[in-house]
Amino acid sequence: MSTIKHHKSKKLKLILRGMAIVIGGFIAAYGLEAVLIPNNVSDGGVTGLSIVGSQLFGLPLGVLIALINIPFIWLGYKQIGKSFAIYSIIGIASLAVSTSLMHHIPTIIEGDTLLVTVVGGIVLGFGMGLALRNGGALDGIDMLAVLLSRKLPFGTSDLILFLNLFVFIFVSTVFGLQGAILSGIAYFIASKVIHVVEVGLSGSKTFKIITTQPELMGETIRDRLGRSATYNEVYGSYTKEKFREITCVINRLEESKMKEIIQEIDEDAFVTVYDVAEVRGGNFRKRNIH
Repeated sequence: MSTIKHHKSKKLKLILRGMAIVIGGFIAAYGLEAVLIPNNVSDGGVTGLSIVGSQLFGLPLGVLIALINIPFIWLGYKQIGKSFAIYSIIGIASLAVSTSLMHHIPTIIEGDTLLVTVVGGIVLGFGMGLALRNGGALDGIDMLAVLLSRKLPFGTSDLILFLNLFVFIFVSTVFGLQGAILSGIAYFIASKVIHVVEVGLSGSKTFKIITTQPELMGETIRDRLGRSATYNEVYGSYTKEKFREITCVINRLEESKMKEIIQEIDEDAFVTVYDVAEVRGGNFRKRNIH
């Protein structure tokens, strides 16, 4: 009985993920058709190439998005996995169909280039981020960058930027230099929104603290923030002195309170802070503090 329930629960999660990716494609298409394209602003990646191709040859944007992404979907299947490829097919198909359905919808912003790039980038980034958060992709150029980063001595983000430079040069042939620059700004904004949607608005941070009062620090963190901490024995390489290092993962919104606690207890404490992409398991969910 429990096996059947688990199977149904897993199937429901897969369906909900697929629906979220479809919604992401719909949102991204709205950003393109209602904000960016009518104002001669493009996107980066395969979508940007498709927009330029549509303008040059008069072909439907949705058809070009689907066709140009085919080799990248195959690349994703070979390099990342079957489920990612399937979800990417769902996302790209959703984007392609949605751009066709929305091709003649009214433009919501006209003329104001700053507002166009900001609003268009936010809407587009939210849609693409929603798809990525649920295991799919709406654009294939990121997959190519991942593959090249394994073969070349460059990071993925550097290669994405490098590949998109060629895309925006191509964009300038249709939308002009100003259009290419605005497209680059919109793409930058979209990339930041994608990161926020993937990671979450709050995110998490890891604090590593070396202090002369580790017990008091740990107790205060627990009492004021409701967060547990772990202790590690560390040694100074120069003095050979032994310390107890405190490690604590907190919500990003609690960062200022954590710094306040550290400053209050030991203003000379050695502190390092790291961004955390994801937290699972353990007892991370904080207890209520009264």
